[in-house]
Amino acid sequence: MSAAAALLAGELSAFERALEDALAPQADYLTPVERALYRGGKRLRPTLLLLCARIAQPAAAHADPLAQKVVRAAVSLELLHVATLIHDDVVDDAAVRRGGPSVNAARGRDAALLLGDLQFVQALRCFAAAVDGERDMELVRLVLDAGFDLCRGQLDELATPPAPGAPALGTAALRERWLRTSDRKTAALFGLACECGALLGGGRRRLAALLGRGGRLLGRAFQAMDDLRDLVEPQASSGKPRGADLAQGRVSLPLILAAEELAPHSPARAVLRGERVPAALVARAADEVAATRGFLAAYAQARAYALEAADLLELLPRSPYQRALATLAHEVVDRGFARATERGGETRWPVPTATKTYSAS
Repeated sequence: MSAAAALLAGELSAFERALEDALAPQADYLTPVERALYRGGKRLRPTLLLLCARIAQPAAAHADPLAQKVVRAAVSLELLHVATLIHDDVVDDAAVRRGGPSVNAARGRDAALLLGDLQFVQALRCFAAAVDGERDMELVRLVLDAGFDLCRGQLDELATPPAPGAPALGTAALRERWLRTSDRKTAALFGLACECGALLGGGRRRLAALLGRGGRLLGRAFQAMDDLRDLVEPQASSGKPRGADLAQGRVSLPLILAAEELAPHSPARAVLRGERVPAALVARAADEVAATRGFLAAYAQARAYALEAADLLELLPRSPYQRALATLAHEVVDRGFARATERGGETRWPVPTATKTYSAS
């Protein structure tokens, strides 16, 4: 995000100050574990909102600071995102997050649930405080709808693996469920960032709808890449154990697309039966999925989503902010992935042009 970070240096500084203001009422309840979640993030969702607000403005306004309501809305997105991370770790009983202990591991399940709820409510409070007109008030509905989708997506993810002993789902059904879950759990917040940013920046609804669509496509790409990185990226760089999705029984896109290639005795098949991969077999299962054509097909699909998002951005007037957003779309699927797929000195670089691309509809 170097291009976006350079363009938004002033806005991101204002964001950091506003974030500290939003955390201040929680000071008595936050430990270094929770604060680390806010320090360690990439600020991707706030950056999307700020970029889209600038894109929606006339060029003559780019020299002026963004309205405080835009910065506060970006803060609310980060609070909402952190709330989902805390709740995810409770559901998964995950011990590690971003290289440190999860809130669930450090504070216990009950405290983690309440702290996640606290971030969620504070996100809504910050957003409600940011809006200042009848038109802006309509955005509160968008935020509430996105929050509803986030919760549904987390529930969908729990329900995706079949119950042990139940008939297995086919590849097409699993892929449809993955897409629905990703749209709710991940893409909804990306779309919200882009659409709200455009509207708060004064853009027309048609522009906001286009950017919202681009954001949701980018969210799909991000989730597919997260699934892929889980199989190949070591904990030292990802901040979580490699193969965590397999260990937690989570049905990822590369596993779905690799299912037909996996041997009957592959430990990765346990997830498709509604089970978790035993800890001793996680590395082997991750290697087996990463060695399939399905792994490459999942990468091709991630690139297809990102390219579709970038194509939408070509419909916008050219500006440094439009170019930075297009660059960010490509970075979502390209950033460091070649290094993450290295095996024994040889780079397993996915070549999507030789692979079938699945429908994004």
